[in-house]
Amino acid sequence: MQHEAILDAVQRYYSDKFAAHGASAQGVDWNSEESQQVRFAQLVQLFRDEARSFSVNDLGCGYGAFAEYLERRGFQVSYTGCEVSPAMVEHARAAFRDRPWARFCASGQLEPADYSVASGIFNVKLHFDDGEWRAYVEATIDRLAAASTRGFAFNMLTSYSDPDRRRTDLYYADPCAIFDLCKTRYARNVALLHDYGLWEFTLVVRTAA
Repeated sequence: MQHEAILDAVQRYYSDKFAAHGASAQGVDWNSEESQQVRFAQLVQLFRDEARSFSVNDLGCGYGAFAEYLERRGFQVSYTGCEVSPAMVEHARAAFRDRPWARFCASGQLEPADYSVASGIFNVKLHFDDGEWRAYVEATIDRLAAASTRGFAFNMLTSYSDPDRRRTDLYYADPCAIFDLCKTRYARNVALLHDYGLWEFTLVVRTAA
């Protein structure tokens, strides 16, 4: 399997975080619940004008926080969360056992859906070099695109972050380069969101008019 070493390392990293902090923002390696909600608000720009029920993949779903966000805001969705950490998948399945619209699975081949999102999965590169990680990022974006009939969205740390505050185990992407990748490879309708107060950006790619 391509990038198997990366996925194994990421699985161990996030499983350890979840074991230490449980179903919380810290359990999926975010600083706070507040910043997590800000990120979700950017991702839902993808289907802000959707007037009907729709299906959505959430790659790197953690313990199901985005599914909770969608439910609280009244979105009518058929939701599939995919996650590499078995402990998180088990927790999410138990937490959502009474919601037939949501299901959770181990990360693998994404099933076709109207939309796909990914939050935070491109940030922690661990010991891998930037070239290896960039190849993994592009392959994963390809997966999001292939599984999405109407569009997809994801976020990344920005290369405009203050140099003295960067960490060597994190990946800081050039937002202009990622925008160009999405614009030239996937769709004509692409939005770059870089104005929401965090050291990151969100790409919203709409593949259907």
